[in-house]
Amino acid sequence: MKAFNLRRLALPLAISAALLNGCGPQQSTAPVPEQVQQPQQSENEKANALFEQIFMDNVRRDPVLQTRLGIKDDYDKWRDLSDAHFDAGLALTRQHLTLLEAIDSSKLDDATRVSYLLMQRNLEQELADAKWRLYSYPVNQMFGTHSQVPSLLINQHSISDEHDAKAYIARLNAVPALFSQLQQQLEQRAKAGIIAPKFVFAHVISASENVIKGAPFDAGEPSTLLADFSKKVTALALDDNSKKLLQDEATVALLTSVKPAYTSLISYLRQLEQQADTVDGVWRFKDGEQFYNNALKRTTTTDLTAEQIHQLGLDEVARIHSEMRAIMQQTGFDGDLKAFFHFMQNDPQFYYPDTAEGKAAYLADATAVIDHMRTRLDELFLVKPKAEMIVKAVEPFREQTAGKAFYQQPSMDGSRPGIYYANLYRMSDMPKYELEALAYHEGIPGHHMQLAIAQELTEMPKFRRFGGYTAYIEGWGLYTELLPKEIGLYQDPYSDFGRLAMELWRACRLVVDTGIHAKKWSREQAIQYLLDNTPNTETAIEKAIERYIVMPSQATAYKVGMIKIIELREKAKTALGDKFDIRKFHDVVLKNGAVPLDVLEQLVDEYIAATAA
Repeated sequence: MKAFNLRRLALPLAISAALLNGCGPQQSTAPVPEQVQQPQQSENEKANALFEQIFMDNVRRDPVLQTRLGIKDDYDKWRDLSDAHFDAGLALTRQHLTLLEAIDSSKLDDATRVSYLLMQRNLEQELADAKWRLYSYPVNQMFGTHSQVPSLLINQHSISDEHDAKAYIARLNAVPALFSQLQQQLEQRAKAGIIAPKFVFAHVISASENVIKGAPFDAGEPSTLLADFSKKVTALALDDNSKKLLQDEATVALLTSVKPAYTSLISYLRQLEQQADTVDGVWRFKDGEQFYNNALKRTTTTDLTAEQIHQLGLDEVARIHSEMRAIMQQTGFDGDLKAFFHFMQNDPQFYYPDTAEGKAAYLADATAVIDHMRTRLDELFLVKPKAEMIVKAVEPFREQTAGKAFYQQPSMDGSRPGIYYANLYRMSDMPKYELEALAYHEGIPGHHMQLAIAQELTEMPKFRRFGGYTAYIEGWGLYTELLPKEIGLYQDPYSDFGRLAMELWRACRLVVDTGIHAKKWSREQAIQYLLDNTPNTETAIEKAIERYIVMPSQATAYKVGMIKIIELREKAKTALGDKFDIRKFHDVVLKNGAVPLDVLEQLVDEYIAATAA
């Protein structure tokens, strides 16, 4: 998870942008003479006011998004999963599109015109994609409502006063209603023949059971939610009696709301599991091929077909294998590439001990890599993020099912830093030789640079500062794994091999994602392809393939995006010669926030023309 999609949110148009920003109507203290007229808004002003209104309409419809942004207006609520809420959102999107199209885009300046076109595309795609609403798995091993509850409360629901604590308790008590809506959505999908593959259920049930382990649910250490609430309340400037009352209320909520809700959900999931099968690709759904092709188009922001993406992956795998052989020879290894993969997988020198000390060492080393990269940023960038960033281990309650690593962007007000999460559940899945590239990707100059900078572009409409396009975001992340090598980092050849191993992993994703969802590969066939072509462990490979199964097309974004960014950089270098400045190129890429790849190409072309002139 590295960005959230604002296109899928909305709110009744009657709420004005001014009111949502805390500047509601006020009584005037003096009459306004009739002859005084308000100045007429320009088309730029109208457009930017509408962008703000649409963004805030969307935010107001989603309490979870509000919390992620650091807004506490609906701090006691969860997201509404009902059909009525979805339908109201679509109606609002149609209204938004009508309002947008009433603006004369020919009168907009260049920057506002880009925003206009992006907003228009977003709204049109949201309406077009409504028919695919049920083509998803609301609970799976990667994400879902069952894991969002503890994740949001622990990581993003801060408690700075008694009111915040009461909101936390209210959210605990609202879990049964939330899970009731969740079950209704699962039932609808089951009737449409859309049920997660059988392997998903053991993961989801286990993660749900973990939430209700420990005190007050049973004897032993406090559960993750109780421990989190207690820690946050203990830090408040309240008297001991007030703190105890709050903790007692939370305990009651956990026992009478949270536990029954999870118990009921687990029971339902066990029943649903009986209907699941072992066929994994979305081709098995009605109109599954059309759904997947649409998903590829949205994810990559290109018109590449599944066949083209599959072949691109095969070509990239062959190229990277060749570069790996060169590093293998550099290290003096005697054997073929497959033997070298086996050596890298099994030699203890490449792994931290699977102990508390080993995990602490990993976090310390990742932090050191990022800290050193900070000292080199001036060579590559003109603008740098203001928000802080920290490295943190994935929490125990979700580490068994969460991805290998991910980034959480800072809150809108800067009160919460950006976080690079490393999953240290099984240290054999986090080899030392990949640490450097992974830290660059998730931290600096990767996701933290891109997402935090976008968030801080205050002159840009909020829907662009906080929105995202996966191919751009993940393409940038993968591109920034290569970038440090170009300034002399990756001094250890094994670490450079790790960089290539991670690029290889993303190239293989093009092959297996399309293989599973378009070419009807089985889970086992996809696993075997990665076993044959990468140095990753079998457990890491199984987890990865299961991720691609439940997130069709998402895995294709990384390599497609990286290839386009490198292609545009080379285009600018060739066109500009001595006038090319890598810092200014990165400025063009970053200062416009996340954009579709075709829009990025237009922006780079404009930069080339302006610089050449």
